[in-house]
Amino acid sequence: MGGISAEREVSLSTGHACAAALRDAGFLNVVELDAGRDVALRLAEIAPDVVFNALHGRWGEDGCVQGVLEWMALPYTHSGVLSSALAMDKQRSKAAFAAAGLPVVKSRLASADEVRTRHVMDPPYVVKPHNEGSSVGVYLVHEAANGPPQLSADMPEVVMIERFAPGRELTTTVMGDRALTVTDILTDGWYDYDAKYKPGGSRHVVPAEIPSEIFEACLDYALRAHEALGCRGLSRTDFRWDETRGLDGLVLLETNTQPGMTATSLSPEQAQAVGVSFPDLCRWMVEDASCNR
Repeated sequence: MGGISAEREVSLSTGHACAAALRDAGFLNVVELDAGRDVALRLAEIAPDVVFNALHGRWGEDGCVQGVLEWMALPYTHSGVLSSALAMDKQRSKAAFAAAGLPVVKSRLASADEVRTRHVMDPPYVVKPHNEGSSVGVYLVHEAANGPPQLSADMPEVVMIERFAPGRELTTTVMGDRALTVTDILTDGWYDYDAKYKPGGSRHVVPAEIPSEIFEACLDYALRAHEALGCRGLSRTDFRWDETRGLDGLVLLETNTQPGMTATSLSPEQAQAVGVSFPDLCRWMVEDASCNR
């Protein structure tokens, strides 16, 4: 848990919560490891039976730490090297979704400098890093924007520009080969980092009170996205739904191979809604762990 990405603090929260849940599930020797550059050395010292990957963002969610664990032959949770890297690269994962017949919105990559100087896409659009999560570094450019977004200096050199998809924020968790349910995420504004992780930042309606056609489509698309990327264990796929357009208004935004597991997180909440407690969910993830994922 922890690590060195922009999502370090969320990962620490996830790690502490999952460690407590694993102890509640009956595991007697749960070691919490804040992953630094010496993570391989520390793992060699601990010699765990299973590594529960509670990292988020780069290095922990993009195939890097998964490669270390494969090299060390340590069974681990969540997705493997290739699927983690593919899901983390938003543009390449979109190509995989489109190839699988899943609905995605128009997007392209451009240099951050170009995005700062002109509209590279007609507004409204969204600018985001193409290899981060948790709404880190996301800019929403409104239709009436006077000029291009002034991206912060810490944005990567290459960013993704994505057509803004209006509508409701929906999400579905996949657990193994089962899509659990659909959550409707209600916020006062943009579903940003604070809305995701601060208590009261958003309200979750689970199961979502939406037409059965849209509900079933979310379950189907999430499972197909999980399979298209070759995911293992737990994943969560996010959608936007423009209810004025019916099924045509449902688009897939991205799949998270390391969903948040904090007190306000969506995946544990969805598992609870279908009868799987948080300790039982964490136990299942440990029992599902392996190499060669």
